[in-house]
Formats: sequence, structure tokens, C-alpha cells
Amino acid sequence: MSNNVTFDTALIKRYDVAGPRYTSYPPATQFTDKIGKRNYQAWARSSNEELIPRPLSLYFHIPFCDTICYYCACNKVVTKNKQRSVEYLVDLFHEIELQSELYDRDRIVEQLHWGGGTPTFLSHEQMQALMDKIRQHFKLHDEGQYSIEIDPRSTNPGGINHLRRLGFNRISIGVQDFDHKVQLAVNRVQSVEMTRSVIDTARRSGFKSINVDLIYGLPFQSVASFAQTLETLIDIKPDRIAVYNYAHLPHRFPPQRRINEEDLPKPEQKLEILRYSIERLTQAGYVYIGMDHFALPNDELAIAQGNGTLHRNFQGYSSHAQCDSVAMGVSAISNIGDHYCQNTSDLQAYHEALQKNQLPIYRGCETRFIDVVRNDIIQHLICHFYLNITDFESRWHLKFSQQFTSELNQLKAMEKDGLLSLDSAGITVLQPGRLLVRNICMVFDRFINPEVKPNLFSRIV
Repeated sequence: MSNNVTFDTALIKRYDVAGPRYTSYPPATQFTDKIGKRNYQAWARSSNEELIPRPLSLYFHIPFCDTICYYCACNKVVTKNKQRSVEYLVDLFHEIELQSELYDRDRIVEQLHWGGGTPTFLSHEQMQALMDKIRQHFKLHDEGQYSIEIDPRSTNPGGINHLRRLGFNRISIGVQDFDHKVQLAVNRVQSVEMTRSVIDTARRSGFKSINVDLIYGLPFQSVASFAQTLETLIDIKPDRIAVYNYAHLPHRFPPQRRINEEDLPKPEQKLEILRYSIERLTQAGYVYIGMDHFALPNDELAIAQGNGTLHRNFQGYSSHAQCDSVAMGVSAISNIGDHYCQNTSDLQAYHEALQKNQLPIYRGCETRFIDVVRNDIIQHLICHFYLNITDFESRWHLKFSQQFTSELNQLKAMEKDGLLSLDSAGITVLQPGRLLVRNICMVFDRFINPEVKPNLFSRIV
């Protein structure tokens, strides 16, 4: 399938709504406190009894940052007190022990990710201790994907080499924008030289994949200024680039109240920045993976999309589809089989649960069969821009046209708008519809309700 995407401004404006990002289905807005640690423990133990138990993917949330970025919507604790991480790791180690007891020791960990916050808030000794603890309780694959999010302002070449020695082979680096005026407005000043040094060191150290995050829609951005950021990044040439839409939701994320709304680019300017970014990155040889993500043709994401194994989860796009995801730390979300559970987002509640020798789970979602079926549709559309209806019917033993009569009628309207093509063989997302694939997925989301406040989600584009 061609990697091209068509930017149709009129279509984008017509479909300009808020909606889920589909890192899970049902989305996290459907999680309930009626689902808790007992459900999770039962699902985890049951997963060991499958004919061929799935490999594991481990996620660890390190919530600490020593400075605050005003745009940030992550679950974080802003502090310069390094003692906070000492106390947190005691609890995290305990959670590792409790979690590992639920899974057979022979289940291989194929993926591992440290996110945050800023995992590089931890000292070298703390990182070593955490990795040792993980290896003590889980069986890590020798050739697994081990990734970590880093802030170049809190690491250096020595730190990068240390991460490689720990076993990490993929890194994700926050940049957002290289323009100094923009950086000052969002309280994240980070030089090009600092970023390039970290990436160059990572390459020399043997990291297999380097991702860089950008954000469009920040204060004082323009097409011209963002173009300069893109040119600098294209010259650095990371393996992956994510270009996220800044969602200004100060009612939900208090740090964003420090951003002056009058300084934000107008909606038309944001669209123009996005249009230019897509055109320039694809021109530079990057493959448009979907939504916000671009990758070089030889990157694992592009290869996985090409061979049909691309998957979407809480870390975004992934080349490993068949893993049970075990997530630890505050706010972390696990995905076992078709079900979800989330840890408490409150640091004190997290500590108190583990003091009682209990998993800090406070809500989750037990999916129904129809949700699993709908998730299959959403995964194919959002990862591959295509659903083979014949294969789908064979997998689930149901008639697509009978099960999704209402949805097909909605898709026909989108077909007239040129977003997709529809026939008995399948649903194909066309080039103008790729930026609007979340709109297409929303057709199959049984939880979409016009009466639900739209500010629960970010805008589609």
C-alpha cells in the first residue's frame, strides 16, 4: 500500500471533532472501579493456562520530573527532591514482586518500556537496581525490545552509555520544538546541540531505534518556524518522528494554565503546520505510519505495517501484537488478554496499597465479545488502513453486513466524502481519510455518545 496521505483542508474541517486515540478499546473513559485487583489476578493466572501463553510486555511508570513543561498532560510529580524516587522505588520493587507471582516464570518478556515523567530522573545506581530487580523476577528475552523515554536535559553521553549497558536498545526523546521563543513559552529550553549529542551518542552505543517527539500548536509557532525545526530534525535523521497535536485543556491539566491562549496559533495555522509537516517528512523519505507517527522505511514500525503485524497500545504503535502487557507504577494500565486494569494515579494511595501487600489497582474494564470484535476492526483500520471483511467473518464466525448494518450506512456517507472505499471484500481507507482514521474508527465505537462532553478527548486533527 502506498504511504502517501492527502491533506484535504475542507474535509478535515468538516470532520473536526474530538475522539479517542484508540490506544485501547474500550477507551479508558469506560474503565470502572467495579473492576479491581481480584479481576486482574484471575485474568493473569488464567493467561498462564492458555494452550500457548502469550509473551509479556512490561511497562514501568517513573512519574518524576525536576522541571515542569507547561504543555504536559502526563501523570507526573514535579520535584527536585531525589529522595522521592528512593521512596517510590521501594514501592515499585514490591509491586514487581507481587506481579511476578501471577505469571509463570517461563513466559518470556519480549518488550520492556520505561516511561514517565522522566525515567532519567533516576540515578545510575537506581536504574541499575531497577533493572536488576526486573531481571530477578521476570525472564527477559535476549533480543527483546527495551525502550526508555529520556530528557536530554537530564542525561549526557555517559548516561546514554549506561542505559545501553543496562540493556536498552531503543530510546524516545522529547524535543517538541527547537525554536527558542517557543521553548521559553512552554518552559522547556533544550538546544539543538544537546539533542544532537544525545542522539549521536545513542547511535555510537548501538541503539537500534531512536524516536523524537514534536508538538504542533504550541505558543508562537508558525509554518516558517516549525519548518526550521523539521529541517534540523531531518538532518539529524532519527528513525521515528512523532508529530503530536497540542490539546489545550487547562481545565484538566493545571500546568497548561501558564500558557497564554492568545499566543497559540489559530486553528487554520495549526492545520497549515500539520500539512507542511506531512509533506516535508514524506518528501524526506519517512513513511506515514498513521495518526502522528512517521518512520524510516527500514524501521520496525514501517516493516510491521508492511507485513500486517503492526499493533496499537498504550505506548502508541508497536511491532509486537501478541503480548500481555503488565504495567507497573502509578497510573500504569495493564492489558491482559482482552481486559484492562489501571493502577491508582495517586502516589499516596499507591504507597498505601503496597504497604498492605496489595496490588494498587483501582479500576478497569472487562470486555464483552462484541467489544473484542469491534477492537479487531479498529486495530486493522488504525494500523493498516484496511479491513478484509472475508477474513474478518472467518475469524469471528459472523456476517459483517448483518452485524454492522448501521455502521455500514455511516461508512457510505464517508465513502461519498472520499475518506474510504467500501465493497463486499473490505474497507479501504483512502489517502484523504488517513488523517481522519479516528473518525472512521469512531463509527465502530459503541460508546460514542453525542451527549458526552467532548473535552474528555483531544481533537481528531
